[in-house]
Amino acid sequence: MSEHGNTILKWWGSALGRETAQGRALSARLRRATPVEVMCEPRVHDLACELGIKDAERLVRLVSLLAEVREHVSQPLAKNLGSGDPKPFSTLRFQKLMRATGDELVSGMRRAIKIAGHRCNVAVLGEDLMFWSEQTRMTWCFHYFGADAPKPISGEKVE
Repeated sequence: MSEHGNTILKWWGSALGRETAQGRALSARLRRATPVEVMCEPRVHDLACELGIKDAERLVRLVSLLAEVREHVSQPLAKNLGSGDPKPFSTLRFQKLMRATGDELVSGMRRAIKIAGHRCNVAVLGEDLMFWSEQTRMTWCFHYFGADAPKPISGEKVE
């Protein structure tokens, strides 16, 4: 787990922890908040400072989706969505999520987290949301279909 992942998991546990009334209340506010309301929460700015995030849209996406998670488990969200027979998250719905951007990505992720029982690896989800890219989508595809993401061939340059 990277430094970003550790920071996100620590923040999630302290700010949104299910054990305290304050954590449950903040989590509920963030799930229902508009982007401006999210940005008005001091704990959100604590995370932004710790991670060095200056992009408000990315920060809002990150914390509003972290607020959907109720239990940290070792398995990444994509693996939870693709495991079992039948898969809890259909292949067509997963493909749509992988093509989504902006608000469509946020609503699709909310649905995915709900279908996964509000459980996933918070650190991995947080990092993925921070650095959402083609590479992240490819890793999610490998996880969803139950395969390990390939490692670069020795000497191969990874960008």
